[in-house]
Amino acid sequence: MSAEGLRNMKAVASDISDGFVTVNPIFLKTLNPEEIKTLNYFLTRKQNEIRIEPFAANDLSAIRNKSMRLQRISLALTVIKNYAKAKKLPLQNKENKTTKKRVFTGT
Repeated sequence: MSAEGLRNMKAVASDISDGFVTVNPIFLKTLNPEEIKTLNYFLTRKQNEIRIEPFAANDLSAIRNKSMRLQRISLALTVIKNYAKAKKLPLQNKENKTTKKRVFTGT
């Protein structure tokens, strides 16, 4: 990755959730496979952060804002997933796919 192509994917994920950046295949063509994986990771983290944000039940603007941010991230993740599938790019490392069995040893 060159110095002029250096991107802060955490900031890009935040910009996507706020609606400043739209994810589409043309945008994804400018990224290398490693950057796409990193963006996918930070979008998933941002989605979890937004989901756990508390808000007042009677504050309609906060509810709408939270829903819009989650919708933008969900759309971006779907576009990334389909783009990666079409280009045959793995989004997860092989180590992440293996699940460890948990053994209950309590009484």
